[in-house]
Amino acid sequence: MQEEEVQIGMRVRYPRTGTTGRVVALEKERGELYAELDNTNLFYRVDQLVPARDSGGKAIKSGDDLIEQIKKEREYLTGAGFQEAITHTDQSCEGGG
Repeated sequence: MQEEEVQIGMRVRYPRTGTTGRVVALEKERGELYAELDNTNLFYRVDQLVPARDSGGKAIKSGDDLIEQIKKEREYLTGAGFQEAITHTDQSCEGGG
């Protein structure tokens, strides 16, 4: 991506790790332009970034949706099915090998 293309608020992706986020700051250091991403708070060289497309998959959940999700998870964790499943494990976390 060229220096002229990147703007604050733009969604970008760092292809090497798949990190995606919005540019929150731009900083020039030793002749190179770096962009800070909102989700990692790390700086990435602008020439290593590509524009990110909205996935169109999962929508961002609202606060009410998140509260409902938490309530469902709490119900499941306190339910008889989950408690019975826990009693059938020794909780040792052995992976073998």
